[in-house]
Amino acid sequence: MTSIFSPLILPNGSILANRIAKAAMEEGLAGPGQVPDKRVLTLYRRWGHGGAGLIITGNVMVDARALTGPGGIVLAQDTPLRPFTAWAEAAKAGDADVWMQINHPGRQVNADMPGVCLAPSAVAVDVGAQSKRFAAPTPMTEADIEDVIGRFITTAVRAEQAGFDGVEVHAAHGYLLSQFLSPLTNRRIDEWGGPLENRARALTRIITGIRESVSPSFAVAVKLNSADFQRGGFALSDAVRLVGMLNTLGVDAVEVSGGSYESPAMQGRPADDRTLAREAYFLEFAEDLLGVAKMPLILTGGIRRREVAQKVIDSGIAVAGLGTALATVPDLPLRWRDVVAVDAPELKPIEWKDKALGSAARIAQVRYQLHRLAGGREPRPGVLPGFAFALDQLRRRRDLKEYSAWLSGPRSVEERGSKIATIPRVS
Repeated sequence: MTSIFSPLILPNGSILANRIAKAAMEEGLAGPGQVPDKRVLTLYRRWGHGGAGLIITGNVMVDARALTGPGGIVLAQDTPLRPFTAWAEAAKAGDADVWMQINHPGRQVNADMPGVCLAPSAVAVDVGAQSKRFAAPTPMTEADIEDVIGRFITTAVRAEQAGFDGVEVHAAHGYLLSQFLSPLTNRRIDEWGGPLENRARALTRIITGIRESVSPSFAVAVKLNSADFQRGGFALSDAVRLVGMLNTLGVDAVEVSGGSYESPAMQGRPADDRTLAREAYFLEFAEDLLGVAKMPLILTGGIRRREVAQKVIDSGIAVAGLGTALATVPDLPLRWRDVVAVDAPELKPIEWKDKALGSAARIAQVRYQLHRLAGGREPRPGVLPGFAFALDQLRRRRDLKEYSAWLSGPRSVEERGSKIATIPRVS
């Protein structure tokens, strides 16, 4: 029987020491210049010694003008590489493979952020009363799309130069590439819209470009929604067809997740009220992909118990991804290996009526744990959602002031280019 501690050989020939991955979580820990600082190194060194066979970073943005939040880390053509080399070294402290997740937010940008808010089509984020928090997206031109494709490839190449073992292209959770994939957010009638082959064109061009630009031993993975959990959006049948397309592109793994800001199924809170398991949210959906996938599948979504992780592996999924569980117990894989009967604790439940605010509070609860770990302290899983949310907003306000000053400064003029736009601020 394959155990969660059995090694895994990837299509590119590299070997993961076990079947447990630290999944990506958005830390919001960028230092000056939007690069990793000593806090990031402290956090990832902790995970590096925690026993996971694979560590996937929180999302790294490919364009300094387009961030999910002001604490976002950026790796672009002119970004200093030394902080990223130190990051890779810290994460490899326990000999895990380390992949950089690379991303572009597209329309999922707050209205008070400077920079650009680009999307396949002019479809704004709809989260009810909280919709005004998000910027109005500008439809991308052909030049914009080609620019973004080039940025993803550049970031991947520089990640390899910095010493990372691979990249994971984020095409899930409603970010830009996920927006291209969904008929709800991609209403284009050109070669980038319409049939799935066209909606997937940006993603497949990026994968092909990265694979041609990095060494064969460098892993190239994709994070993909099993579904958007919005009626009329990207569906499981689309995911099955898309995995079939990725089979021919040299993809080393596909991580299966689901949802978006509008339907945060990745937190177990889909907008359409479909029932999900309390752990391994997307297991049934991922099992439908096993019949077509020629590459290993990674499953994330609420896993916090060893028996659930083993159930995932027993189903045929290659790797169990742990997110929040490793924010509260960073060495959980080591404890499981030593047969210590421990489960990651559940965070305090959020029963706020406003689902969008509840989703933001859940992110804040997790980020609160990450910031404590980054400061050399122990997690506090019992933190109240309201306290974590308020603290997160205070940090965000400080980070926004620093990011805005940096983005408008002389070092970023060339990076920003002539397309930079000012997003109206919310009063």
